[in-house]
Amino acid sequence: MSAPMSMGLSKARPMPSVRLSERAQRQLVGAGTVVALLLLWEGVVASGLVDPLYISSPSRILRVAIDQFGSGAIWPDIRVSSIEFLVGYVAAILVGIPLGLMIGWSRRLNYLLGPFIDILNAVPRVTFLPLLILWFGIGMNSKFAVVFMGAVIPIVIATHAGVRANEARFIRVARSFSASEWKIMTAIILPGTVPFLFAGLKYGAGRALLGVVVGEIYASTAGVGHMIVEAGNLFDTDTVFFGVLLFMAAGVAVTTILNRIERHFDAWRPRGLAQ
Repeated sequence: MSAPMSMGLSKARPMPSVRLSERAQRQLVGAGTVVALLLLWEGVVASGLVDPLYISSPSRILRVAIDQFGSGAIWPDIRVSSIEFLVGYVAAILVGIPLGLMIGWSRRLNYLLGPFIDILNAVPRVTFLPLLILWFGIGMNSKFAVVFMGAVIPIVIATHAGVRANEARFIRVARSFSASEWKIMTAIILPGTVPFLFAGLKYGAGRALLGVVVGEIYASTAGVGHMIVEAGNLFDTDTVFFGVLLFMAAGVAVTTILNRIERHFDAWRPRGLAQ
């Protein structure tokens, strides 16, 4: 008996190295694809097939980035856009998660607020920007409001869907053992809502970044979005692409952070299901 067991253990040990090799392959393939696309892009522009006025090139964008960061000209715009995003997005999280939990848990509250959530989700939040500027002016407050409105609805909807997706039988069993509503919420509802919640947070982050761009395009004197508009008016395509890449980098960074937090809170799930 001991010999087969030892053989089985010896065969199971190489699994971690297989996972590491798969991860390495994924990273290499991803990095290779990005490098190939950048080289192709640079080659197309360098060959004269496309006018740099319309599409720029990686080397030209890199020169703009070195100049902007080296001179420090970009830092005030990054600071303004970061404040707008963080304040609006954090406010959306603080409002959206509790509201989604309450709407998902209370049927009457769902009847009361559900139609308004659906209406706000159907209407593009950008259309409210003129009103927000009228109410809050062209300063930071109107940008906070448009970022908040862009992020809060996806968070509410995703959290509500996560609560409704919980197994009713688990809740019935908990109540049969006289579990309190708070215990049911913390031990059953919240863990089951984690995947939906973080999906809403990731989507809400994208909508929040869109709110930053739109707010700075419409009425702003600073920020990365304002820099993009000014560069576009001057046909400075290199700076436009540089600003777009800054927003892309911000989106990737936020998503990466949320993925790490999600893995921490979702560690109880089987590894085959958790990403």
